[in-house]
Amino acid sequence: MTFVLGYSTPKDPGLQEELGKIDTELRGIFGIDAEETAAGVLDLNGLRLAMIDADRTEYAASVPKIGILLAYFELHPDAATHLDPEVRRALGSMIKTSSNEMAARFSREIGLRRIQEVLNGYDLYNEARGGGLWVGKHYGGDEERYGDPLNDHSHGATVRQLLRYYLLLEQGKLVSPEASRTMLEIFDSPEMPHDNIKFVKGLAERDVRLFRKWGTWKDWRHDTAIIQGSGRRYILAGLTRHPRGDEYLAALAATVDAVLEER
Repeated sequence: MTFVLGYSTPKDPGLQEELGKIDTELRGIFGIDAEETAAGVLDLNGLRLAMIDADRTEYAASVPKIGILLAYFELHPDAATHLDPEVRRALGSMIKTSSNEMAARFSREIGLRRIQEVLNGYDLYNEARGGGLWVGKHYGGDEERYGDPLNDHSHGATVRQLLRYYLLLEQGKLVSPEASRTMLEIFDSPEMPHDNIKFVKGLAERDVRLFRKWGTWKDWRHDTAIIQGSGRRYILAGLTRHPRGDEYLAALAATVDAVLEER
């Protein structure tokens, strides 16, 4: 797959219209304003893209832990094929069960500024284009903090850069094909159950598999995933800033999956 998701990548008109209708309807149901949601979907089979507020950086809670994972493999390339089992479990706990303790372990080991250098190197944060993935604070610690240049968020993300991260992972372009494959295995971590909230709750009755990272802090409620089902594989990202964000995200996932299943 040679598809590139850049700042000028065109959106698919049909899918964009569908996503806009879904977002408008769900915001009406849950009483959420337009500036309180951002969403995106990339159909990996048809290479169709749709995004709403793609370049607005939001405080991203635990979602940027995916940046720590990338930095670990960037700085330990041998881990792609020779990953210590204990480290694999710890990284899986950071991603799949969102352990702050494990996230802080690796961010302190690597260093916050070094993590961000890695993310910037993949253009996953671009100050001139709205921001993106930002890791400026250890999870569970207040001793060190670097706010992102545009919004002063300690942890940030945009829909576009979240879709790009997962696309590059799918394409084997994060570090190396072997590292990308091992990172996907860590997202999967089948020995650890998913938290039954947000996308997982919305897709509970549907036969799908998720490679996923969610985040919650106060009213910031987000979910991101590669989702695979019969005849469909796609990337979905939803960022919300509302008390009913979890409900919006569950309904977003269910509705988008139904749309893509029909195509």
